[in-house]
Amino acid sequence: MQPIHRLAAILAADVAGYSRLIGADEDGTLERLRALRRELLDPKIAEHRGRLVKTTGDGLLVEFGSVVDTLRCAVDVQREMAGRNTSVPPDNRIDFRIDINVGDIVVEDGDIFGDGVNVAARLEALAEPGGICVAARVQEDATGKLDLAFEDIGEQQLKNIARPVRAFRAATTARPPIAQPGGGPSLPDKPSIAVLPFANMSGDPEQEYFADGMVEEIITALSRIRWLFVIVRNSSFAYKGQAIDVKRVGRELGVRYVLEGSVRKAGGCVRITAQLIEVTSGAHLGADRFNGSHEDVFDLQDEVASSVAGVIQPALQAAETACSAARPTADLTAYDLYLRGYAMYLSSARQLPEALRLMEQAIARDPHYGPALAWAALCCNRLLIDGQSEDPEAARRKGTDYARRALEVAGDDPGILANAAFALGYFGEDIGAMMALVDRALALNPNYARGWHISGVLRLWAGQPDIAIEHFDAALGLSPRARVGTSLGLMGAAHFFSRRFDEAAPKLLLAIQEDPSFRQPYRYLAACYAHMGRLDDAREIVKRLRAIAPVVMPNASYLRNAKHRELYLSGLRLAMGEAT
Repeated sequence: MQPIHRLAAILAADVAGYSRLIGADEDGTLERLRALRRELLDPKIAEHRGRLVKTTGDGLLVEFGSVVDTLRCAVDVQREMAGRNTSVPPDNRIDFRIDINVGDIVVEDGDIFGDGVNVAARLEALAEPGGICVAARVQEDATGKLDLAFEDIGEQQLKNIARPVRAFRAATTARPPIAQPGGGPSLPDKPSIAVLPFANMSGDPEQEYFADGMVEEIITALSRIRWLFVIVRNSSFAYKGQAIDVKRVGRELGVRYVLEGSVRKAGGCVRITAQLIEVTSGAHLGADRFNGSHEDVFDLQDEVASSVAGVIQPALQAAETACSAARPTADLTAYDLYLRGYAMYLSSARQLPEALRLMEQAIARDPHYGPALAWAALCCNRLLIDGQSEDPEAARRKGTDYARRALEVAGDDPGILANAAFALGYFGEDIGAMMALVDRALALNPNYARGWHISGVLRLWAGQPDIAIEHFDAALGLSPRARVGTSLGLMGAAHFFSRRFDEAAPKLLLAIQEDPSFRQPYRYLAACYAHMGRLDDAREIVKRLRAIAPVVMPNASYLRNAKHRELYLSGLRLAMGEAT
């Protein structure tokens, strides 16, 4: 028979953690899957006019003639599965990951092939357990036809797909009940606020870092107020450069208030405008303009934070803000160098040497500048992790010195405490003492998302992967739009150490796609594939790592658990083709 070409919507689904479920109870898992196929999957596919093409052990492939039918089927399945899983222990749950694409397919002997099928299958790595991931064309075709929200996760480089594919996550009610009807996180039980990126009105793109740094300092000042729930920079800055709909921001971030504004810096003068908005009604609760000289910038930041606090809860006014507003430095040039270095640290791994140089210039001007000391230590740390240091031992000594000096001036600054603990934990200091330091930082500021993230990293290094995942989740709760990148890669590493390789691999792959310049996820993914028996995939990841890193086999002394360290290194040796 001649092959037939046609346009179709393709649904691919698989079971998250299938190998773990089979290993724990093979007969029981297979029987449950057969029951799900009989009671749920086959009826839903028929109801929405789909054709089951084939099953593949832990997955299935379905062809539909309509994008709307495909999405309706996927949503029905995931909602039904969420209900079935309510009383099932988390380790025993069967969770499907569903991926949908629309494209040209080739039909031959009842099977389907082609680029449209390949993209649908490769989107699997981006779907969360219980979730639905779709290609951009699916999102476009469904918009306005279904009551579904889509989260844009950007262009993704999928395995063996030459072109990048833009992907979206479809929001269903299949996730745990933390969402409001609008699909965002639920409101906390205390006043909550997101500070959006301030517009740079200086007419000079080079001043963008100054506006961003201003917002960062305002977020820090507000987060020290214990009766406020403050969304962190990573999440609020996801809206940078967008036309802002404050009601949508409120739904997506789970906040009652939004602060937006602008910064103008010209010569020696700084002007900040800020307006506080209640997101449900869209009402402007207050708008202020703050003028001062560049030398008064710290006072201006405190004035903005105090004004916001006073509007939200007048009874408390801004006393806590005033009490907690520590001055990190009186040297404005040092502060400017620090902001430049901080922006470069966040931008990419290639900027790390320049970020360290700027931090060191700030320290030269003010040797007691705590934030610059802590971030200089982190620059040394990251250069070692990435294998970019020409003299690793010298970088370790320098980073350790910066971190210890930061602690000497930290006082009760949660950021300095947590960042120094992170650096010293990697450099080999007592891991229990470092965890105690970050616990102190979180006691001082329970809203500190980066503190929860660092606590998770230290627990991971200490050999406590499940606690690490809990702390990463806490960080993501405070930073609800930070779904990919470093946190996801570390969560993948935690699943890896718990030998949940099927759950680790997709997270590590997504971390690589989010930041291809960061080396660590490549190493963990290569080791993960090796232990899964996917040696060809493991060697392909090693090949990609060699293209960006001089070192494949790292110094893993930061892993204090000997069994975890050996699991990691033996997997890498297998991936490199060496005998274990």
